[in-house]
Amino acid sequence: MPVYLLRDPQPGDMGWVVHRQGVLYAQEYGWNTEFEALVAEIVASYVRKFDQACERCWIAEKDGKVVGSVFVVRHDQETAKLRLLYVEASARGLGIGHRLVDECLRFARLAGYKRMVLWTNSVLTDARRIYQRAGFQLIQEEPHHSFGKDLIGQTWMRDL
Repeated sequence: MPVYLLRDPQPGDMGWVVHRQGVLYAQEYGWNTEFEALVAEIVASYVRKFDQACERCWIAEKDGKVVGSVFVVRHDQETAKLRLLYVEASARGLGIGHRLVDECLRFARLAGYKRMVLWTNSVLTDARRIYQRAGFQLIQEEPHHSFGKDLIGQTWMRDL
């Protein structure tokens, strides 16, 4: 039996997601506030344009506290996009990341998408392992300077 639950977002959760991702990525990777701004833009767009038929967010909660989240948004008519997967350091190793990605894939299939895509950075090795185990394949890499760092952006995709 999982020691966590996945639920729909509640008031305040979206601000929490922006805050925690801004803090965590600064602590773990030294990223600057450009990343927090990007997360805020993604979350705001999700809230403003939310279409329950083809988009979804899950909040992972453990002992009454938010410990992770993920979003599925429409990329195009046939492609879902996985966004903003994260799990708090205190909750890693419980399978939350894998479960969040599995829920995204399940939802995308039910919503009629044919494939799922995501964008990440090569330094996020734990997330990349989750994506690989879920059947995603790396289809493109491109160096970029973002969040105060030189990074290698990666696009991953899988058929549904």
